[in-house]
Amino acid sequence: MSSGASPALQGILCDVPGIRVGHYHDLQAQTGCTVVIPQSPAIAGVDVRGFAPGTRELILLDPLKSIQKIHALLLTGGSVFGLAAATGVVKFLEEKNIGHETGAARVPIVPAAVIYDLAIGSSTLRPDEKMGYAACKNARADDAGRGKIGAGCGATVGKLLGMDMASTGGIGQASVLLDGGCIVSALSVVNALGDVIDPVTNKIIAGAQDKSTGEFIDSLAWLKTNAGKMSDLWGNTTLAVVATNAKLSKLQAAKVAQMAHDGFARAINPVHTKFDGDTIFTLSCGEIELDEMVVGAVAAEIVTQAIVDAVKVANRLD
Repeated sequence: MSSGASPALQGILCDVPGIRVGHYHDLQAQTGCTVVIPQSPAIAGVDVRGFAPGTRELILLDPLKSIQKIHALLLTGGSVFGLAAATGVVKFLEEKNIGHETGAARVPIVPAAVIYDLAIGSSTLRPDEKMGYAACKNARADDAGRGKIGAGCGATVGKLLGMDMASTGGIGQASVLLDGGCIVSALSVVNALGDVIDPVTNKIIAGAQDKSTGEFIDSLAWLKTNAGKMSDLWGNTTLAVVATNAKLSKLQAAKVAQMAHDGFARAINPVHTKFDGDTIFTLSCGEIELDEMVVGAVAAEIVTQAIVDAVKVANRLD
């Protein structure tokens, strides 16, 4: 197994053939959205671990539901208001005659999930139909966007002690090529309540920070002795998309998404809190036969790398 940006890969979600990624954001408002568009309708799965998700059409990804494939995924800022950007994605796809055939019209299937970024930048300017449409127009098959772009434009990390002590979050990407030609890649929007820890060094690399010293304050250690001081901490959620050219069913894709959440737990602490809406999607865009257990185990590793990548780029860390 070769990991990271191997000679055959760029370390991006689009290393899986047939995927395009597009971003659009407003730097002044510090919000934006990111769209993932498979070249052909794709099998998808999802797993939600955070207690405060904001989502659209996730129920269609249930293996028991009749819709088998989706046409795009949307990750967006703006909390629930940002779900309006999905209308722009649907409009773009309809213009391309892409969607589920119903007889009367082709209906694009576009699941979406949000991060809460209203406490930074502008709380009244949010991703909308125009922004979602623009992200689709910007979609590329070689997107390598990282840091404060798209849905990660207003992302922050380490808010347990308040926004004034938080670090910058953003978008990160990673991929791996397995023996036999299977590729597993990930894109993550890191906007966590907890700190981000580099599993290689076991050190905090983004999180609650004493601005006078530059030192990080271990959020979990603080929580253990200050639990009674905790108040409402809205402003979070980490999202990820795992893509693979392995052939998966809806049930298998859901299992991969479930296993990939281990990647969140390896890199974020605390994670999956009642103030996070942590959500992972899986996209199956190929025909390579590989057990979903293998794909899921590798996905967890790649999601971890994407999270670390996001904060390193956003905070200009070596």
